Amino acid sequence: MNEASVTIFHNPACTTSRNVLAAIRAAGIEPNVVEYLKEGWTKPQLKDLLAKLGLRPRDVMRIRGTPAEELKLTDPRTTDDQIIDAMIGHPILVERPIVLTPKGAVLARPAEKIEAIL
Repeated sequence: MNEASVTIFHNPACTTSRNVLAAIRAAGIEPNVVEYLKEGWTKPQLKDLLAKLGLRPRDVMRIRGTPAEELKLTDPRTTDDQIIDAMIGHPILVERPIVLTPKGAVLARPAEKIEAIL
C-alpha cells in the first residue's frame, strides 16, 4: 500500500487515536497525519469524509468533552448542516480518529476497526 494514500485525522491527546496511529505504523505504513484540532475542517472536507464513511454528521459527533450540548447539537431537530457548521467552528466536535485508505474509511472506535482497511 502506498503510504501517502493512508491518512489519519488524529488527536495526539486521545489514547485511541494514538493507539490507531501506532497500529498503522506497526503495519509498516507511515501515514499522512492530520492534527485536525490544529488544522480545522472545511465544509467540503467534512462532507467528503462523511460520504466516504457512509455516516451522517450526528454519527461522528463527539459529545463528551465538547460544547455539543451547550450548542444544542444533541437536539434531534438540529440539521446535518448545523452540525457540520458547528464542527467547523469547534473541530473537537468530530469523533476521532478517522482513517482513510485505498480500501475504505473508518471511524476507528474501537481501534480494531482499522484492520479491515489496512
